[in-house]
Amino acid sequence: MPAKKQSALRAELARFLKQYPDTGTLELLLPDVSGILKGKRIRQPDFRKVCDDGFFFCAGSTMLTVLGETVSGMPYTEIDGDPDIPAVLVPGSIAPVPWTRKPTGQALFRLLNDDGTPFFADPRTVLETALQPFRKRGIRIVMATELEFYLLQDEGDAVAPRAPTVPGMGRPQPGAQVYHPDDLWEIEAFFDDVYAFCDAQNIPADAAISEYAQGQFEINLRHIDDPALACDHALLLKRVIKATARKHGMVACFMAKPFAEDSGNGLHIHMSMYDKNGVNYFSQGKEKLATAPFSARLRHAVGGLLKLMPESTAIFAPNVNSYRRLRVDNFAPIEPNWGVNHRVVAVRIPRSDRNNLRFEHRVAGADANPFLVTAAILAGVDHGIRNKIEPPQMVQQGESIKPKLKIPNRWHKALDVFARSKVLPEYLGEDYCKAFVDNRRAECDQFYNEVSDLDFDWYLRAV
Repeated sequence: MPAKKQSALRAELARFLKQYPDTGTLELLLPDVSGILKGKRIRQPDFRKVCDDGFFFCAGSTMLTVLGETVSGMPYTEIDGDPDIPAVLVPGSIAPVPWTRKPTGQALFRLLNDDGTPFFADPRTVLETALQPFRKRGIRIVMATELEFYLLQDEGDAVAPRAPTVPGMGRPQPGAQVYHPDDLWEIEAFFDDVYAFCDAQNIPADAAISEYAQGQFEINLRHIDDPALACDHALLLKRVIKATARKHGMVACFMAKPFAEDSGNGLHIHMSMYDKNGVNYFSQGKEKLATAPFSARLRHAVGGLLKLMPESTAIFAPNVNSYRRLRVDNFAPIEPNWGVNHRVVAVRIPRSDRNNLRFEHRVAGADANPFLVTAAILAGVDHGIRNKIEPPQMVQQGESIKPKLKIPNRWHKALDVFARSKVLPEYLGEDYCKAFVDNRRAECDQFYNEVSDLDFDWYLRAV
């Protein structure tokens, strides 16, 4: 580890232990291909050593299935002995875990090759690879995520959302009740803990709303100018929400479509860009238009996003449940379209002034890995700007549209389109794209080979 980073981590650990001297355990965390945090725990005598020298961890941990299993035949599995490779802590990530019974800390880490270069299958590496064209041009990315989720309650064998009740009666309140403040008041203690835990971990949690279904909510994160840190915040916010729900006797669900007839959970990403002088990159150039029809730079960025949307769908919708959200009749962004202040389109241009001009990417589900989603978005933006790709006609504010399904609507179809992409490997890395397809296709096959209760419900008697 470089001496400068080693010294910074040592100082960060010292500050942490000065504030939390009773911390006896440190959880070391790494996101895998699905954005699921993996890792291990160490005891206090090893804290300093890990900061100074790093440690070794299983390389295959980044390419596990959602069941936590390796994919036979892939590298970094049983085929080559499942090797360990170097791991180092991510600077600035040491924080307390305030919901544990005993004083505990956490830190994120990343994987490296033996020569110290970033390991190709670490999602952080994939994002950094996609960022390179922007860094070369001195463009600063500012972004924030919005995460939707359900709070579920125990109803025996059934999985059910936590339903709002009529105040003072306990009578269930039907209807979506979108934006209703009473839904937030009823679980105020839950939100109090979420915000307290986020403050303790320096997660910039912002507004919370009641979403378009019973028991569904959204928490936004503030914009920051570090995409990797913004993705860290998204993953750690999910961890906080899940831990807080457990504390309050509920389950937090980030599945893209937990209920067939209710609203799905999305991962929306707001992104703007700034040049070396701090000027909004989308509000300048030959056409300095901050309102419709906008500057050529913004149009071309959107054009690239929409052009690559079909081949990026496998990242935005990473498992079989994801495609149950992408339905024509569910207000889901299911075709490459865009518009101003319109919540049905795939890429929305929110109302803003010249300095804050940005787009909102609305396609990904809450089950997606934010590192990979952001990398795919950056690929679309750069591809569009470099090749001056004009988007289709913009959907106007207030325009009524009936979306047509123009992106892959099944997991295996999306993986086929992703595998044929000539553009995404340039930004995500050829090796990673191949590993991604092999991993997700194996999990897809495993899912469809299972015999579920639905098989018996539909076919046992009838056929």
